Amino acid sequence: MDYLDVLQWPAMVLTVAAAYLVASRAAHKRAVGFWLFLAGNVLWVLWGFHDHAWALVGLQFCLAALNIRGVYKNE
Repeated sequence: MDYLDVLQWPAMVLTVAAAYLVASRAAHKRAVGFWLFLAGNVLWVLWGFHDHAWALVGLQFCLAALNIRGVYKNE
């Protein structure tokens, strides 16, 4: 088994945890959620390059831009 194939599992866990946290009413938890989303974006991009999943890679760059916006607009 290729070790890069395993990246999809922590990427999935980070993405689910991030989605849970950004729904919080606490600004600090939302901020942590956006940073977890960004970490998940990095893992998904690495896995996508490895697996030649170009649409996924493009999606992650778009979602990362939205997550960066979320970090700055979080109140």
